[in-house]
Amino acid sequence: MSAPLLAAPITAPARLAATLSGQGHAVLAPAGLIEWVGTTADELAALRASWDELPPDVYLRDGGRYRRRRHASYVIDAGEVRAAPHRAHWQPLEYNALHGGLERWFEPIGPEVAQRPVWPRLLGTFARLCSELKGAQPWYVEAHQFRIDTTDGIGRPTPEGAHRDGVDLVAVLLVDRMGVKGGETRVFEADGPAGLRFTMVDPWTTLILDDQRVIHESTPIQPIETNGHRDTLVLTYRAGAFQGPGA
Repeated sequence: MSAPLLAAPITAPARLAATLSGQGHAVLAPAGLIEWVGTTADELAALRASWDELPPDVYLRDGGRYRRRRHASYVIDAGEVRAAPHRAHWQPLEYNALHGGLERWFEPIGPEVAQRPVWPRLLGTFARLCSELKGAQPWYVEAHQFRIDTTDGIGRPTPEGAHRDGVDLVAVLLVDRMGVKGGETRVFEADGPAGLRFTMVDPWTTLILDDQRVIHESTPIQPIETNGHRDTLVLTYRAGAFQGPGA
């Protein structure tokens, strides 16, 4: 018999900024995300089909075939969400020992996501939270659609291990979880012993992290049904500029 899944510690939307300020991480339940963003379950559900069309990630240095993804960049300033020219995703080795120092050109997020009214509302809501926590300023945002599948018998949501992303705020939104076991989320203090672990199960459960204070990872997934997969939307917010070789 498998061990019971540990439930996520849920924060009410009204307590989100205070919880992040206090402990550096928070989790919104699906209903909390809907309330906070000012959207509906149907608007969010309309995004989900696009995860079935993600192209393979050809940059995996562990030789795996378990990850598919798309990527897009935005600048959000004074409430305006502006798409940035398509660019490579880049991280330094300091934050990603496996894929750092590599310009990775992923296919862009498609119009079936980017042109839906809920999309800028979603991106903008997290930007307002960033400004509430760290001061009003332009935010340089990268959006990543991920599908981790069990093609290889095991899928690794974070093949680089426990890490920071080198940004100010990270949001991990669970979009779908089907036919898998594992995928436990783990969050640790960057400079201390405290940590917690839980499993996000319900679509649109959302983990929010102060990337300067905590590190995070997700454990591998294994299939319990054919075509098992775990889909997420990861949003990162950085002050000053996008990450890049010269930034």
